[in-house]
Amino acid sequence: LIGHSMGGALALALAADYPDLISKIVVVDAVPCLAAINDPAFKSKMNNDCSATVNQMTGMTNDQFYDMQKKTMPSLLADTTKLDMVVDWSVKSDRTTFGQMYCDFFNIDLRERIAQIKCPALILLESYFINLKPAIEGQYRNLKTANFQYATTGLHFIMYDDTAWYLGQLSTFLKQ
Repeated sequence: LIGHSMGGALALALAADYPDLISKIVVVDAVPCLAAINDPAFKSKMNNDCSATVNQMTGMTNDQFYDMQKKTMPSLLADTTKLDMVVDWSVKSDRTTFGQMYCDFFNIDLRERIAQIKCPALILLESYFINLKPAIEGQYRNLKTANFQYATTGLHFIMYDDTAWYLGQLSTFLKQ
């Protein structure tokens, strides 16, 4: 199971909830608790109210939402040839779902739950995250099968920014 960003958190959650079902996971540029990067004491909220985020996303005009995505994506993607494609994916997303998922993603905390994961786990991280290595690897301390690899170039969309490295990491891990 391979997941990028929110999908990486989903891969962690599924592997924790179904430890005998999944044989390997690849987590691409995701951490067990995004909010804990800035606040290590973060505690997720039960019944988190995402209505403000959903209302903000759904309250934008198409042009406003497009402009927001067009301004945000360059901080996540160094390969400018892929910029329009990634922005287009965002713009085509259902805004209610987009807002709900964005809000939920900042409330999830899998730091303890990942102790249930039994399968090998390849954790691929963008180059900047080497600067946060102790905090990131600390979040994964309960995942005993974690194999951390940090890209040497690129941003959040490392599959585009450092494609050869990314595909090499996948190939090696999947063959093991």
